[in-house]
Amino acid sequence: MQKALVIGASGGMGYALVNELVSRNIQVKAFARNEEKLVALFRQHKNVEIISGDVFNEQDMMRASNGVDIIFHAISFPYQDWKKLHLRCLDMVINIAERRGAKIAFVDNIYAYGRQSTNPVIEQARKEPQTKKGKIRLTMENKLKNSNAPSLIVHFPDLYGPNAENTILYETLKSVAQDKKANFVGNMQVKREFLYTVDGAKAMVELALRDDTYNQNWNVPAAHPIAGEELVKILRDITGYKKGIRTVSKGMIRLIGIFAPSMKEVVEILYLTEEPVILSGEKFEKEIGALPSTSYRVGLEETLAWMNKRV
Repeated sequence: MQKALVIGASGGMGYALVNELVSRNIQVKAFARNEEKLVALFRQHKNVEIISGDVFNEQDMMRASNGVDIIFHAISFPYQDWKKLHLRCLDMVINIAERRGAKIAFVDNIYAYGRQSTNPVIEQARKEPQTKKGKIRLTMENKLKNSNAPSLIVHFPDLYGPNAENTILYETLKSVAQDKKANFVGNMQVKREFLYTVDGAKAMVELALRDDTYNQNWNVPAAHPIAGEELVKILRDITGYKKGIRTVSKGMIRLIGIFAPSMKEVVEILYLTEEPVILSGEKFEKEIGALPSTSYRVGLEETLAWMNKRV
């Protein structure tokens, strides 16, 4: 890989991917709509070309993709816009990749897996998503597999990390950083996975650099599953935070959703807080090597430090 395009570079995983690519001396084009945010995130990097544009504008995408070997698809949209925007966006990316002769590295989540009877879940597990969002994700996966562009699909669990603001854990961490009373979404006794974006980016770039990893699905799990109460203990140890943390239930989110459409859309995926999908990293470790595995303590320390710099 000589040059990569990261679309959605101003988001949490996009930010981590740009940083990881730069650390490997790869030229990166960082693409997003908000030029001001791109400049704030990447102005210190000599190997990053900042390109602001509209992912739905063919001219913008052709300009951004000129000379790239791989397009990292790290863009996402508000839940209420998924049906309208995600498939259109992917169609554009596939079209551009086919015309440029580029590969696609696709940042995916676990929604397409749906409810699974056994954990950990391997890549070959049957996908029968019961949610609208899971079905959209599965449709996107099939579009990639039916395209003429080589692609790899990387499944990540819930994320946290520097600049990862559109995540289920972000508001909890933000409140702790500001020493305000915090909320935690889901049962605090159920063990779930939260992946540090830096680890996810390391694993994904490693996959993207190889020729034999394409036209496959890959799971990248977190260091280990962890309960909310364990996360809170780590946060208290790191920060000295003493305020209470309130559990946000499905009923509360339904009530908030009456006034906030984005929260209404969260309800259908809350089963994952009670019946979590835990990913198996066996395939990655067998074919690639050890998975990056930052401890929760270190990952949370680094995330909070990043937040505090921006207060």
